[in-house]
Amino acid sequence: MTGGAERAVARVDLGAIRRNCASLAKRLTGGAELCAVVKADGYGHGAVPVAEAALAGGATRLAVATAAEAAELRLGGIERPVLVMGALTHEDARTAGSAGAEAVAWTPEFVPALAAAGVRRVHVKLDTGMGRLGTADPGRAIATVERVEADAELELAGLMTHFATADEEGDEHFPLQLRRFTDFVAHAARPGVPAHAANSAATIREPASHFGMVRCGVAIYGLDPFQRDPAAHGLDPALELRSYVAAVKRLAPGDSAGYGRRFVAGRETWIGILPIGYGDGWRRALTNNADVIVAGRRRGLVGTVSMDNIAVDLGPDTEVRPYEPAVLIGRQGGERILCEEVAERLGTINYEVTCGLTQRVRRVHD
Repeated sequence: MTGGAERAVARVDLGAIRRNCASLAKRLTGGAELCAVVKADGYGHGAVPVAEAALAGGATRLAVATAAEAAELRLGGIERPVLVMGALTHEDARTAGSAGAEAVAWTPEFVPALAAAGVRRVHVKLDTGMGRLGTADPGRAIATVERVEADAELELAGLMTHFATADEEGDEHFPLQLRRFTDFVAHAARPGVPAHAANSAATIREPASHFGMVRCGVAIYGLDPFQRDPAAHGLDPALELRSYVAAVKRLAPGDSAGYGRRFVAGRETWIGILPIGYGDGWRRALTNNADVIVAGRRRGLVGTVSMDNIAVDLGPDTEVRPYEPAVLIGRQGGERILCEEVAERLGTINYEVTCGLTQRVRRVHD
């Protein structure tokens, strides 16, 4: 029995997502629209509830990476425009067409396949320096635009690119990409067809990147695209990760906790065992390398993170008892652990942390 505690739960504050979208929409210049990116199950937050909250907060459209993600939104009752940004096989294109989703092309040769699959609205992508999808040849991109316009079943829906270093303030590559895309838009622009390039970092960093639409992902979840403090940009973290103390154990000097004896007590101490681990997305690289809030205080994670359990050091004297709530990301009392802190300890980015939370972690949307 757990006394009402829950093994692993991610609580998602949909009000925070609405507020973040409203805040981002207020930043936009020249009448630009806000497209909310809800790929990868809404960056681990839950795609359909996040989409609904984002639209309520001021987003006018949505973007995903795969055709299956677009179909999931439609099954969830989402009717607003959805852009599939990723590469498509012919089967994927049929899925996108059946979902009434928009798709991306960067070669004239692929345009007829989109039309045959039932896709009706097409965005053309120029690779201005990301080095991934899209043609790096502006002339070929314009030829793709013209191929879309030549097909009576298709409508040109957008001109797009993606920035590689917008989150690296002061770099020289972002301004170069912006100039390349601005030049392309000057030649390829069509009335009523939005150009879009900005991710969350570019949206915050450079108003000139807003064009007709921005595509914000990480920021709508209240995560800082610059990997520092989201509050600096008026963003409110939406996700908290919680567990509980399942057992409290006394260790004598020389006793260890976890696989490989990566933690050996140097003094008498109490440890709390939390039933969460890398099977839930709390990565093994956090071994001896994270804090958890228990009873309003930060406690060091000690020993190896296992698939299903972690240990925290409660100190030589403790009043913590089994079923005490624990917070791995979020706030308890006067303490707070940001996702950015966890990411820094892992040597990664904040949205890899939230995307990495597995389906074993129950999502609760408030």
